[in-house]
Amino acid sequence: MGIPGSGLAKGLAVTLRTMTRKSHTARYPDAQPELPPRTRGVIGLFEENCTVCMLCARECPDWCIYIDSHKETVPPAAPGGRERSRNVLDRFAIDFALCMYCGICIEVCPFDALFWSPEFEYAEEDIRDLTHERDKLREWMWTVPAPPALDPRAEEPKEIAAARKAADKLAAAEAARAAEAAQAEAAQAEAERGSGGTDRTDRTDRTDRNGNGNGTENGNGAAS
Repeated sequence: MGIPGSGLAKGLAVTLRTMTRKSHTARYPDAQPELPPRTRGVIGLFEENCTVCMLCARECPDWCIYIDSHKETVPPAAPGGRERSRNVLDRFAIDFALCMYCGICIEVCPFDALFWSPEFEYAEEDIRDLTHERDKLREWMWTVPAPPALDPRAEEPKEIAAARKAADKLAAAEAARAAEAAQAEAAQAEAERGSGGTDRTDRTDRTDRNGNGNGTENGNGAAS
């Protein structure tokens, strides 16, 4: 059991300490506050990465994301190929009057189309104006801070390790093919040199035989 009145003494000590400190007033909006890097302000949309999979809208617990799209037919990439259909985004809106900033939509997005922005100056006089369309979400995308640097002592991400392994395997295969091609060229050159030497030897032998034969015939003819 504590000493009676110890809690009151601690509270008064805190009061006395704060009374002697100089107060600091944030002169907003003239001076912008320094926000933490993980501040949850608004959600920015990187439209190029959105595939209209609707996963963010389905997982949103407040149903505050509105998405409209249509399908377009894409011609085949090569002659004789098959036409494909793709979703085209028509509308992407978030009602920030309903949003509770849980971040589930950002976490479940498989293509990194949604990001947290520290922007917080989006108050409106009418609550209906808090539903922001994709143009406004696109503008907030440029206020998204860069991701923090990786810890140099951390393990390499699996995606980078897999890509590096595939690149090393491809480089090894190309090096093996280049070595085989070099060996084949060397063997062909050696074979050509060997066949050329044999031809020269055969020509020399034929020349010697012809010379000896002519000399014999001439000698015999001269003798006769």
